Amino acid sequence: MSEINNKMKQKSVKEVCDIIFSLEEKYKLNHMEIQGVYAWQLIRVYVYYEISRRIGVFGSAQQGKVTLKDKVLSFLPFIKNSLFSNPLSENYHKDILIFDHPRKVIHNEEYKDIYSYFLIDDLKDTENSYEVIESPYLNEHHTKKENYIKYSDRILLGSYIYKKRNDLKLKSSEIEKIANIQRELVSNFNIEIDLLNIITNHILDFKYQYKKYDKLFKKRTPKYVFVVVAYENQAMIAAAKNNGIEVIELQHGTISNYHLGYNYPNPNDKDLEYFPDKILSFGEYWKTIANYPIDYENIISLGFPYLDENIESYIGSGKNKNQILFISQGVIGKYLSDFAYSLAKQLENSKEKGKYEIIYKLHPGEYSNWENTYKNLKKVNELPNFTVIDNSKISLYKLFSKSEYQVGVFSTAIYEGLLFNCKTFLVDLPGVEYMDSLIDKNYVKKVNDIDEFIDSINKFEINEYDRSFFFKKYDKSVLNKIIK
Repeated sequence: MSEINNKMKQKSVKEVCDIIFSLEEKYKLNHMEIQGVYAWQLIRVYVYYEISRRIGVFGSAQQGKVTLKDKVLSFLPFIKNSLFSNPLSENYHKDILIFDHPRKVIHNEEYKDIYSYFLIDDLKDTENSYEVIESPYLNEHHTKKENYIKYSDRILLGSYIYKKRNDLKLKSSEIEKIANIQRELVSNFNIEIDLLNIITNHILDFKYQYKKYDKLFKKRTPKYVFVVVAYENQAMIAAAKNNGIEVIELQHGTISNYHLGYNYPNPNDKDLEYFPDKILSFGEYWKTIANYPIDYENIISLGFPYLDENIESYIGSGKNKNQILFISQGVIGKYLSDFAYSLAKQLENSKEKGKYEIIYKLHPGEYSNWENTYKNLKKVNELPNFTVIDNSKISLYKLFSKSEYQVGVFSTAIYEGLLFNCKTFLVDLPGVEYMDSLIDKNYVKKVNDIDEFIDSINKFEINEYDRSFFFKKYDKSVLNKIIK
């Protein structure tokens, strides 16, 4: 537990964010142009995670790595997809383009993006024509190939080659701007960070991809673009806006005052060039949880259809009153798995031995590498009352329905577990600040260590809450109004 306790003493997520917000205001970073590009808007989230990783606030994301062998083996599919599924190769009109989430989940026996697949089902019943532009996940595509799906491989491959062949010739005044910001970051966080290289790479990517997306939009002339994870698609968003296309983001995870993809506390940072025009949220709760750079009326509560489809078959089934479900996520997985290990060992050596069943549900990005990364988790998996789940064969909702308790830090799944009346404990690790509003309302209990968790497990009573406040039941008429 000593490593976990040391982690708690590190600079907090809030402190990291407050420093970044202060620098943004001081230097007007979100309006800073380098080579005609709003460079800070491009790198904001990247720099936040890079700083957090370097100072030890977060660990590295644990998703599987793409090895040199993987890259070699995937090169031919990239070429094939670039030739035969290239969205730039033909001229025809589509009313709507959908840029979905690269990571797919098996749903109804097919790989689907759980955040956007409902659009396809609903648009089939309208007169709107549509097309999906799909990016690879770890260099692979898993969805069933359909006529309405095109791959972004050609754009990604071209961008990679473009960066290898081109340099960015910065003005001396631009280099000085970057150097000033870098000095501030080094001073505030006591780290070395090559901001010049980060900005150069992101601008080169942006310039190439912007031209390709501009070309795509001129070929398709869509009215609307839907996107999942807008802060990873700035070139596409900029090109869409400059072509008079409305950009609508579908919520895909937790949003908070400490998520730099969404929170812009400086009132001067409004109507940013690379931010979507509208956000379709899971429920009313998310509309005021951050300082969005768009007006309140452009954050529209839509619901989460995937949750609706899955929840009915599980909710209300009998719970195992002694089942504890851990919800892992890559950036804090090392520390949360150590917490689970220490809990299991302490229970094993106490009068509670054999009473509790612990299930540790890994995030899909952790499946392939956890045995090498989480040594303690591999050890504790040998205990009879401890199970590690490293696949998606068992529905997460089934696990929620059977679990009396859930333990995590700031995963979106925590909110879903609340729908199943799981008594919820959040370990005081970096990122728990994302859940401050839940903690303040006593919907969940924050714990500092194993002893506090064990002491609280039979005492904590959650306050009543409106489930639909977090996840509104999906209403198709809301979508129909948006796309008219």
